[in-house]
Amino acid sequence: MKIIGLTGSIGMGKSTTAAMFREAGIPVYDADAAVHAAYDVGGVAVGPVGEAFPGVVRDGRVDREALRQQVLGKPEAMAKLNGIVHPLIGRSRAEAFAAAQASGADMIILDVPLIYETGGEKNMDAVIVVSAPADMQRERVLAREGMSPERLDAILAQQLPDAEKRARADYVIDTGNGLEAARQQVLAVIADLRAKAG
Repeated sequence: MKIIGLTGSIGMGKSTTAAMFREAGIPVYDADAAVHAAYDVGGVAVGPVGEAFPGVVRDGRVDREALRQQVLGKPEAMAKLNGIVHPLIGRSRAEAFAAAQASGADMIILDVPLIYETGGEKNMDAVIVVSAPADMQRERVLAREGMSPERLDAILAQQLPDAEKRARADYVIDTGNGLEAARQQVLAVIADLRAKAG
């Protein structure tokens, strides 16, 4: 079973593209969703994160904004957080891989925002980068509730520039021309991956 990384900067349409792979019958493991579940009520990360970062657990769940304020721009705190969360998410990912393999899937999409930033591409058979024009990206992100130009710039500063991601990708899916065009690109990528495997 091939492990295919799916990545892209904020506002590029990665979640929508992941859904298109799912619609085409390809299992998708969403790392962000796994983290959300781990931080939610009853989640595996609530206890250990709350111990390491006092005051971030509210109403039985990790308050992501409170946590962000404790780790943003603080490499040691970020490393401490990653040391707690990554092993927990690793277990859920292994379970997803086993389920995909058992179902007879020939590939699984690993939807991870920071593949290149964490060196994760070394563990992938191929990497797909979701991209869109920069002005469209800003427009999409700034339309989100609670988002400001300053916050967007802070997020982008932590992410590899889109041009560099595109240059390093095995495949690029451009979401700037609408859903149908993106869907056709998704189907073409699946066909190409299967042709190479065959």
